[in-house]
Amino acid sequence: MALVLTIIAVVAGAALAAVNAVTAPQIEKINADNLAAGIKEVMGSDKINVAEPQQKTATVAGKEKTFIVYDVTDDSGAKLGKAVQTSENGFGGELQVLVGFDQEGTILGYTILQHAETPGLGAKAGDWFQKENGEKRTVVGKTPGKVNFTVSKDGGDIDAITASTITSRAFLLAIKNAYDNVCVTDANTGATTQAKN
Repeated sequence: MALVLTIIAVVAGAALAAVNAVTAPQIEKINADNLAAGIKEVMGSDKINVAEPQQKTATVAGKEKTFIVYDVTDDSGAKLGKAVQTSENGFGGELQVLVGFDQEGTILGYTILQHAETPGLGAKAGDWFQKENGEKRTVVGKTPGKVNFTVSKDGGDIDAITASTITSRAFLLAIKNAYDNVCVTDANTGATTQAKN
């Protein structure tokens, strides 16, 4: 019995390794294509050039946070702003957001890259804060440093997702942290980011 189970485990392991070797490059390409489409979406243009990603770390509330920053220019080389990958823990786990900022730090758009939020509740973050949903709900067109970028339940200017305050807080905090530690820091200090390995 032990020998049969060992043989089955070895064969199954080899099969999984083979499938992984075949599918890993395809999955990587799909992820890269999705990211490229996401950057175009959050920057509001298809005609952009995206620099190599830069990794920036900062200490936020005693924890080290990592932001992936993409400097974006138009076809003539004029700077349009930055697309920033940021994350925060929501209700169900890590909430990863890609947000586009113009040169002044105003939000051009956002997309949710990954989440584990409750379907029908926290999962609504991908649509809830978009521009077409009204001034009290949208983050698009707002500059986090010029408004109270928290949920209205906490005295802020933005309405939370109904029955999903924790997700809403995490979403807004992820974007605010990106603004504070990428847009503001770079503008005020001329700080540079490090190339991602």
